[in-house]
Amino acid sequence: MFNDFKKLQCFIALAEELHFARAAERLFMTQPPLSRQIRLLEEATGVRLFERNSRLVRLTEAGTFFLQSARQMVAIAEQSVDTARRIQSGHAGRVTLGFTAVSGYYLVPELLARAQQALPGIEIVLKEMVTSEQVDALQSGALALALMRPTIAAQPGLIHHRYHREPMLLALPDSHPLAQQAQILPEHLRQQPMITYAPNEGRYFYEMTLEIMADVSPQPIFVQHISQTHSIMALVSRGFGMALVPASARYLGISGVAFRPLWPDARQAETWIAWREQAGSAAEERLREFIVGELG
Repeated sequence: MFNDFKKLQCFIALAEELHFARAAERLFMTQPPLSRQIRLLEEATGVRLFERNSRLVRLTEAGTFFLQSARQMVAIAEQSVDTARRIQSGHAGRVTLGFTAVSGYYLVPELLARAQQALPGIEIVLKEMVTSEQVDALQSGALALALMRPTIAAQPGLIHHRYHREPMLLALPDSHPLAQQAQILPEHLRQQPMITYAPNEGRYFYEMTLEIMADVSPQPIFVQHISQTHSIMALVSRGFGMALVPASARYLGISGVAFRPLWPDARQAETWIAWREQAGSAAEERLREFIVGELG
């Protein structure tokens, strides 16, 4: 392959210079090896590419046609070699990143923007999954990195770090009297209608809601259990109740909803970044190092 590549380079140089001495100088070689490469190319193709004598070198009609294709083949080969080198060094490649739905409201767009600026040659392919699915995908190699919730015990073969922490907020209709409070206290939520996460599909936030509400007595009235934050927010906006949601929910931009902070020691939501202990591609390693470096 590389011998053919060299022949094409020699052919292009001679076709453009139409002079053996100038073409050889351009290629940093002497004339006899250049002449040999041209002869081998003509023998391999079975095509006479040049008319030449002691005074003249010019392309044949077939040679003129072949020149355009030769330039394309050399350009593709050079680009392929460059891309392969970039992939090997981690300056190019594809990395699959898993994320939870709430992470997609703010964390993922911010991460993509910073990574694109710092590592422009790396393509990040996004996969939205719940945390349990991300764990399986990491272990199988379907994901390289994952933004997940800390809902499960440490898994063998996986490494994780806390990536982000955000407060839980009370989302309520903007016409509700509590929307005027600077801060929500436990006594404000007594027997209030609450929309909360489903205990299976939204387990992390469901358990967090119960933990936060443990300080409220008598307890709120749980009127709906919903798996997705955007559906909870839609019900809140129409006055069906209020809900505890992560601060990222503000980025949904749903009208008719006000957000108020909770009392100071209320539990906060966490997002982890996780990956396999086993070494991945160079691009995976560079992206991982970039993310961990940002964490300090």
